[in-house]
Amino acid sequence: MSDYKSVTISKGRGGWGGPLVITPTADKPLIYSVTGGGIHPVAARIAELTGGQAFDGFKSSAPFDKIAVAVIDCGGTARVGVYPMKKVMTVDVHATSPAGPLASFIKEEIFVSGVGVNDVVEK
Repeated sequence: MSDYKSVTISKGRGGWGGPLVITPTADKPLIYSVTGGGIHPVAARIAELTGGQAFDGFKSSAPFDKIAVAVIDCGGTARVGVYPMKKVMTVDVHATSPAGPLASFIKEEIFVSGVGVNDVVEK
């Protein structure tokens, strides 16, 4: 069994929401990167600091209940709301705010945007 640590993730420049405290668990070990280019540096940083498992969500899929946090790069209306709708903590590397048909699910306590590597710190 792994010893997981917590990180605090704050909104970056022009961002919205948060801050979020992320602590993976044995039941929710995945730092789910859905950014279309492998593991995003923000997801890699979260995994490094927490001991969570970086996971490329474009190459494979995992059940929502296994995801500690989803790192996305959506400036539009799709992924920006899907993970919050499923009650998955969501980190958007773009500076977005609630928008689109799923905007009602995007809440400050589950979503943060504009996040860069330096916005992820040990708790």
